[in-house]
Amino acid sequence: MNEHQNGPAIEQPQEDAQATAPQNPQSQAEASPTIELKPISKALRRFYGVGDFGFTLMSSVETYYFVFFLTNLAMFDPAVAAVVAAIGSGVDAVLGWMYGGFINSIKPMKWGRYRSWLFVLPWIVPFLYAFEFTRISDNVMLSAFLIIFFNVTSHAAWDFPYVANLSMIAVAGKTAEERQHMASTRSMYSNASKIVFSYIVPPVALLGATLLGEANQYAVAAFATGAVFAVLYYVHFRMFKGYDKEYTADELANYKASKANDENRTTFGDLMRALFTNPPLIALMLSDIAKWIFNFTCAGIAVYYFTYVVFQPEMLATYIFLSNLLCVIGSYFAPHIAKLLKSGRNAMGVVLLLMAAVLLVARLMYTNMWVVIVLMSVAQMLYGVVYAVTPALYADTVIYAQWKTGKNAAGWISGLQLFPLKIGFVVRGVAIPALLAAAGFVSGMAVEASTVSLQEGICNGFMVVPAIICAVAAILIFAGFRLTPTKITQYQREIDERENG
Repeated sequence: MNEHQNGPAIEQPQEDAQATAPQNPQSQAEASPTIELKPISKALRRFYGVGDFGFTLMSSVETYYFVFFLTNLAMFDPAVAAVVAAIGSGVDAVLGWMYGGFINSIKPMKWGRYRSWLFVLPWIVPFLYAFEFTRISDNVMLSAFLIIFFNVTSHAAWDFPYVANLSMIAVAGKTAEERQHMASTRSMYSNASKIVFSYIVPPVALLGATLLGEANQYAVAAFATGAVFAVLYYVHFRMFKGYDKEYTADELANYKASKANDENRTTFGDLMRALFTNPPLIALMLSDIAKWIFNFTCAGIAVYYFTYVVFQPEMLATYIFLSNLLCVIGSYFAPHIAKLLKSGRNAMGVVLLLMAAVLLVARLMYTNMWVVIVLMSVAQMLYGVVYAVTPALYADTVIYAQWKTGKNAAGWISGLQLFPLKIGFVVRGVAIPALLAAAGFVSGMAVEASTVSLQEGICNGFMVVPAIICAVAAILIFAGFRLTPTKITQYQREIDERENG
């Protein structure tokens, strides 16, 4: 574990250490259930993330086809389709950040507080998800209501295991190297599914149209990818056996009487303290919001660049393939970059600055399509590094919060990773139309009407604004995330000493 000793230590104020660390570690150790700590297995090192491959494969059906289904297969008026999509995403945004708190606060299940969710809920997702892409009635209002209902319930059914899956990085990974390795392989598998998606899902949808009719083609794709998600999350469930405390029937029967002594069970006050007394977590979440805004903005404006700037819309597919491929490569090298730069925090900050520089160079050469494709794909490769190191940094804030408050809020803090994602998605819906309007774009504009002013405005939205966002994210992470590998190792050691008496 030499790499844990290389980061520059940030001295913790003496009074803070005395005031925030739990005062009676002996009694707490006697009351808290513990399990034997062990390093992550070879299976986890190699295959953790296959569940995320399934998750991204499944959720991409909605990302690419949901609005098209509403307007072209469910035959909703565009205004009705917009309302259906807005209500579904709005409810999801409100509920998404709460799931981790629920996992931490309610009674655990027999296979563990976190691990159980990887098994219990994924199996119902294929059925709920398929109905999201099904118009059941000729009544517009009833059909819209049912689609919204299945949209919200399918998201809830997959978000609980998604949060639990992220939480297991902090639960199973007991060193910075283990957490970073798990985060990196997860990112690599997740991004690899984006490449596979374009080759697998359209043929599945076509098969569904052949067997069950065109109107049901995406319901078939949703069910099939949902089943893949459930099976691969079960693989995660099996690999994590022995890392999350399991409960006997007697322990569960008597849990109400003993829950006050369960370190992994949190109250609302515990959750709020884990957030608001955790400056590194707040800085990380703000930086994470900026990261997602970059991702969604670049993805949403790319089609306008290829259509109205270089007049080759057919090259969008090439760009998407190359950028996703390089994103996988970036994820693969993320742990090596983090080790080279002494910490995931340093890697995230430095790489964000490099992303900003690459984007600005692309803006200077915006008329050269192939240079832009290469540079923007390099930016996506760097984004893959940032995406890969982020979960490990959240896991570090879990350890810091547990050291400071004496409560393990892994589910809550891991679940907060959904909040920047949802905020980034909402901002995308506002930012892209605003950037296009500022450039002078109007709906239905002919390609022949493109002007230099419009082209420069589109490139500002595609490159300059994301560059500024990346620079802001780097400043936030450098200024606000002051945890180092040395400190995290120290905090984990003190937590283990408290638990083991």
